[in-house]
Amino acid sequence: MDLLGEARWRCLRVEPGSVNHPGELSDEGPWLPVRIPGTVAGAIRDADGAAAARASSPDADDWWFVTDVAVSGHGPWRLSFDGLATLADVWVDGIHVASSESMFVPLTVVLDRLPPTVRIAVRCASLDAALRRRRPRGRWRSSLVPAQGLRWFRTTMLGRAPVFGGAPAPVGPWRPVRLVDANSPVLLERSVRSSLRGSDGVVEVDLVLSGATVAEAVLDIGGVTTRVQPGYGADGTARISLRLTLPDVRTWWPHTYGAPNLYAVQLFLDGLRMELGNIGFRSVEKSPGDGFGLRINGVDVFCRGLVWTPSDSISLDDPARTRRTLEMCVAAGVDTIRIPGTMVYESDEFYSACAELGIMVWQDVMLATTDPPDDPHFRSLLEDEVRALLRRWGGNPAPVVLCGGSETEQQPAMLGLTDVSIAALDEWLPAIVARELPGTVWVSSSPSAPPGSDALPIAVRSGIAHYFGVGGYRRPIGDVRAAGVRFAAESLAFSIPPSDTAIEAAFGSVNVAGHHPRWKAAVPRDNGASWDFEDVRDHYVRTIFGVDPSEVRWSDPARYLVLGRAAICEAYSEVLQYWRRSGSGCRGALILSARDLQPGAGWGVLDADGNPKAPWWVAARIFAPITVLLTDDGLDGLRVDAINDTSDVLDVTLRLQAHTPSGAVPVDVSVPLRLGPHETKVFSWAAVTGGFTDINSVYRFGPPAFETATARLLDHAAGILAESVRFVGGPARAVERGIGLSATARPVEGGWSVCVGTETAAQYVHLDVTGGDLQDSWFHLPPGGSRTVAVRAWDPTSVLTGRVSALNSATSTPIRVVVDSGDGSVSV
Repeated sequence: MDLLGEARWRCLRVEPGSVNHPGELSDEGPWLPVRIPGTVAGAIRDADGAAAARASSPDADDWWFVTDVAVSGHGPWRLSFDGLATLADVWVDGIHVASSESMFVPLTVVLDRLPPTVRIAVRCASLDAALRRRRPRGRWRSSLVPAQGLRWFRTTMLGRAPVFGGAPAPVGPWRPVRLVDANSPVLLERSVRSSLRGSDGVVEVDLVLSGATVAEAVLDIGGVTTRVQPGYGADGTARISLRLTLPDVRTWWPHTYGAPNLYAVQLFLDGLRMELGNIGFRSVEKSPGDGFGLRINGVDVFCRGLVWTPSDSISLDDPARTRRTLEMCVAAGVDTIRIPGTMVYESDEFYSACAELGIMVWQDVMLATTDPPDDPHFRSLLEDEVRALLRRWGGNPAPVVLCGGSETEQQPAMLGLTDVSIAALDEWLPAIVARELPGTVWVSSSPSAPPGSDALPIAVRSGIAHYFGVGGYRRPIGDVRAAGVRFAAESLAFSIPPSDTAIEAAFGSVNVAGHHPRWKAAVPRDNGASWDFEDVRDHYVRTIFGVDPSEVRWSDPARYLVLGRAAICEAYSEVLQYWRRSGSGCRGALILSARDLQPGAGWGVLDADGNPKAPWWVAARIFAPITVLLTDDGLDGLRVDAINDTSDVLDVTLRLQAHTPSGAVPVDVSVPLRLGPHETKVFSWAAVTGGFTDINSVYRFGPPAFETATARLLDHAAGILAESVRFVGGPARAVERGIGLSATARPVEGGWSVCVGTETAAQYVHLDVTGGDLQDSWFHLPPGGSRTVAVRAWDPTSVLTGRVSALNSATSTPIRVVVDSGDGSVSV
């Protein structure tokens, strides 16, 4: 029984080194209530608001966490901390019982005797004070953080690297704390391994038991059982091993390629059931050939996804928000999430949800840009951290890659250092992965060159790339074709404005965009750079649409923001379509990043509240497991890629249409198409439509003949499965006074169905609504075209209101909500 389930914790800030025993603490305060698991910043937010939490400096002081617990049962009791950030000491009933030097290594203390009421106290010492002690320098300086001594501490860069503005440094018991008696069997350690042997699934389980003695342990997986009689040693623990073979198992797949099949693992100890979680069976290996890619269950997959940021960057504990974000990722076609070495390892619930939802996890070890010390004590902490992580994963099929950190090899390479050996990446960590998690792909660092290659880690066309040619380095969008990226583990970093509604809620007005100090504080900026990522966005507004963004911002801030969103959408569309199409040579595209750490125009494709920004929708259409791509191949015209990543056979119709500005459709061709499982078929527009039409207006024999080109995949029962609309002649369009936009919403189960239509071509149609969550936005419509957008109601009493706009329209249109009455009449 966990005696801390209802415990009330409080925390207190003191000067570094001023209190060395809990008996010296004053009851007067000022104490703050704190939720555990949680952080100092979380307590400050609860007391004074999010702005105060983000402005806090938890590393500057010592922080004490205290709770009083009524003790029951009999001993020995086990006090467990799943994570203490970062330099921590623990007292129980005034006695110092443990110390911790790593944010990522669990800590367990065995307590033989306890009084009826016991006080547990934890001191988290000032990291700033610890950093003032001189230690040996690294072989290079990190450009990410000003405090170079951080390389010696096993903690996160979050809140300590300027680029992650708005995220306070985590301090405190940030993972669960438990005090368990010995009345019942206690599972001290567990190791679960699952693997495929042909079509059979093999499961190996190693356990360490304590507490009440057990005569028989039974393992049950899918109705297949095995049993053992534990033998206890002099220390009161029993070590048992169980092995099961499940015939003809259903394999686990990323959701874009098949079903994420899982099996529940149950342990019965003298009839007492303990849930050991779900496991899955899959094979994963590097794809053969040059570059990098993943092969799951023998199928080469295109990894599309996001670089993860915590759902709650203040407390690091919001399971409901995390779950919602992961479900949104699935709906958007995301099948891979990379947790970078600058963040934190996620909770058990996160990894379990990824397995359930069919999301692959690329996990960085928490190393980033600094020189990992070749030091025995540092090595011990790092290895304990990784072992603890791998044991938590036991049997979970979602983690497919373990990587030695973020830019750990890139940093010395960019400083001109060559032939740098990093023991942590070359020796320590690969050995642990090979021994404890052989079914996972090891990658030395992100980015990195292929093993044995003489290419630099930063070379984008050789191995794993961080590609910001389109983005931070302001290369033309066509650079994506020349770059030859094989796998982008980070890409497409832009300062992405959230919706006008979100800006007004956080800043009071859209007029702050681009210049106000509060706005600028949320715009990402590389440490020491003379520019920020808003400058990058403005560059692409200028080059794509041919307007001066500063002039637009001066006279029309709302238009300035719309152009910025649209420019990013253009970059996403061209880059991601090229990488996704067959023959590009690219096997993965991960976007930096998932979610903003604070309100404003951060890197996230989700804003700080988890709401989608404009390019989210563009990525979702390209990432969909069934999609159609329409890309410009210059003098060869338009190319069509019809993609079916699913495990089903699709019998569909490919329909190609070209519209003139007046709405005429001189080209309208439909062909039947069968797409097998995991199959892509490639066509040229001319071959399908029966001849040359200069569909992309590159020969320029007179003015463009067409306004838009449209490709659709149609199912006779389900309707439109995928659609891609392309403006002929480029994205720079004249703004019309009106283009005939309309939007009509009808109630449906769970929300509304909104039919958006237009008389003439509509560029980047976007909806701004209240009362529900949009399921699509930021799309093109051909002349006379329409699109149905689902809106999921916030709750049964929600009322839908909103407007629809387009980039090439000077006016917006209110959404008209109609209700069909039972007598056939319609009410508005």
